[in-house]
Amino acid sequence: MNKCRRLLAHGSKSFYIASHFLPRGLRESASGLYSFCRIADDLVDLGEDPRRALFSLHRRLDLIYDDRPENHPIDRVLCQIVIDHKLPRGLLDALLEGFEWDTDGRNYHTLAEVSDYGARVAGTVGVMMAILMGIKDHATLARAADLGVAMQLTNICRDVGEDARAGRLYLPRDLMYKAGIDPDNFLRNPAPSAQLAQVVQQVLTEAQRRYELADEGIRQLPRSCRPGILAARRLYAEIGQTVARNHYDSINQRAVVSRGRKLRILLGLIRGPDAAPEYMLEPCAAENQFLLDAVPHTDEWQRLNQPRHFSAKASWILELFMVMRERDEMAAQMQPHHRD
Repeated sequence: MNKCRRLLAHGSKSFYIASHFLPRGLRESASGLYSFCRIADDLVDLGEDPRRALFSLHRRLDLIYDDRPENHPIDRVLCQIVIDHKLPRGLLDALLEGFEWDTDGRNYHTLAEVSDYGARVAGTVGVMMAILMGIKDHATLARAADLGVAMQLTNICRDVGEDARAGRLYLPRDLMYKAGIDPDNFLRNPAPSAQLAQVVQQVLTEAQRRYELADEGIRQLPRSCRPGILAARRLYAEIGQTVARNHYDSINQRAVVSRGRKLRILLGLIRGPDAAPEYMLEPCAAENQFLLDAVPHTDEWQRLNQPRHFSAKASWILELFMVMRERDEMAAQMQPHHRD
């Protein structure tokens, strides 16, 4: 499990910090789940043969779900998570499908198609995390999927320049055409513009709508689980707000939330989201419905997966400073040593 925590620490600062506000048992399961998702993404995205990597990952899932995981710490951890939480195989298959779409170099013409992609690479994680918390009702799972997609849309808006320089484009092509931008020309010469800012703003507006829907879903989580998920939600939403403060220029600069701003956001966790029960009546987004369909909705499944009761951690503020100190120490260790 220590390896899983290290992967989380290096892979996502926001998730790593937020994870410290989860109950210990859930924190360990979340780290294990994140680690498999992270190494799967890296094997496909950074490996020499993405197709072979995908085949290997599906085979590893076959063994995990047969309770015969490969002799790899992350596989063994995920196997235990599957057993403990009855995690549906279809959710992990959907995640790998999203990675396959990247391998195919798929183009996304509409915001709905971008959301289809977000459902696979991030909505899946939202639903799986909710299941780890003992959530089974589909209304709350729908809001968890909304949160995952909102985070992915935020990522897309933050990484426009980085993705374009790698030959990738996740902004909706129809919005780019409407704004007067030829997507293929943009990929050849990515540059900020008022027209591009308009497109990024539209995508962030959709992300914000989904964050607001997700807030009521967070209120439905076990009380001890809410701070960690709320922290991740607010830290990610702040990335989008930083993009906006940068005049929606994600070409020449990468939106980075300052440590001081993160601290203020985390201190604000004492106050949870305002009640908006009407958001629980919103139907599941079309692109997320297949995720909910993968989750059994029977009395037997519910009986076998009663919510786990985690003891709430005390002294959030003290732990927050411990997290910050740990990150400072880690950053210092990673600094190169120079000779005088």
